[in-house]
Amino acid sequence: MKKEKKMAEGRRSFLKKAGAGIAAGAGIAAGMGGAAPFVHAQTAIRWRLALSFPRSLDAIYGPAEEFAKIVGEMSGGKFTISVHPAGELLPAFGVVDGVQNGTVECCYTAAYYFFGKDETFAIGSAIPFGLNSRQMTAWMFEGNGLKLMREFYHNYNIVNFPMGNTGAQMGGWYRKEIKSLKDFKGLKMRTAGIAGTVMQRLGVVTQSLPAGEIYTSLEKGAIDAVEWVGPYDDLKLGLYKVAPHYYYPGWWEGSTQADLYVNMKAYEALPAEYKAMIDAASARSQVKMQAGYDVKNPIALKQLVAGGAKMHRFPKDIMDAAFKESMALYGELSAKNPRWKKIYDDYSKFRADENMWFRFAEAGFDNFMHAQKF
Repeated sequence: MKKEKKMAEGRRSFLKKAGAGIAAGAGIAAGMGGAAPFVHAQTAIRWRLALSFPRSLDAIYGPAEEFAKIVGEMSGGKFTISVHPAGELLPAFGVVDGVQNGTVECCYTAAYYFFGKDETFAIGSAIPFGLNSRQMTAWMFEGNGLKLMREFYHNYNIVNFPMGNTGAQMGGWYRKEIKSLKDFKGLKMRTAGIAGTVMQRLGVVTQSLPAGEIYTSLEKGAIDAVEWVGPYDDLKLGLYKVAPHYYYPGWWEGSTQADLYVNMKAYEALPAEYKAMIDAASARSQVKMQAGYDVKNPIALKQLVAGGAKMHRFPKDIMDAAFKESMALYGELSAKNPRWKKIYDDYSKFRADENMWFRFAEAGFDNFMHAQKF
């Protein structure tokens, strides 16, 4: 009996304490307008996000602002991220070093700009004759892409998040018409990353220039040709005014993945809900950027043609030679760079499977639709 009485008293004591806890929780919720806050009380955090792009190129700059805005709203203003265009905090091509050494907490860039550090960077953004934008997203989120690239970026003290894609790009602007492969010989062209290496193998003299220097270099004749992104951004840069011949497709960028790079130490110091916000907000910006380009490019292309741009498809001999040199380069890189080989082996197998599937359903439908008049 004594034992049972003691157990009963224990139950009453537990229920009393639990009831007090529930009442306290209800009181807090009432003070917050009747609902418990989504984010628990956290120390306010402020980060800086450096970009490789100028503010004037809103289609590629905008996803960073969108990301910061969403994180701020989700955190109730506790987690704020200031956005800085190229040159404000760091040079356009200095952002990876800045994140790696903790000068800034994060940056937004295209990985292939850092091909010179390690060729493997390019796989995370765009390589010649690579994946299209849907395939790249699939490899990143459902294939092994994100896992493999994160293992690679660990060497640079970076955690990466896919945060945008331009879709297939154009083949650039040229002062003179390119009629065959021989017209590439000695051509001075602005291009970036691994595309520059392939172009060099085709006889092109390449330069890597940030967006802000492209028009002036083309206007002054320091370069003969330039590739940037596509109609919307190209129209903003005014490239058609000094180099009217507009080529397609941009075989070196069947899609271009942009990434948010986060300093590993800064990321690991975040509470779990803030990490989840970064993941969710970057994924939204990933979708928004692609959608934005798909809406804006057709309108801009019409304006470019009306303004005097002359559209040309690259001659077959250029496409064939570029493909051959690209595949040869990948073989050479796999032989000398184990990091490249590990990721490219997975990437290339994924590409083969995806193109087999797209050849039937997607291409079959697209080829018919593109021939119709509406």
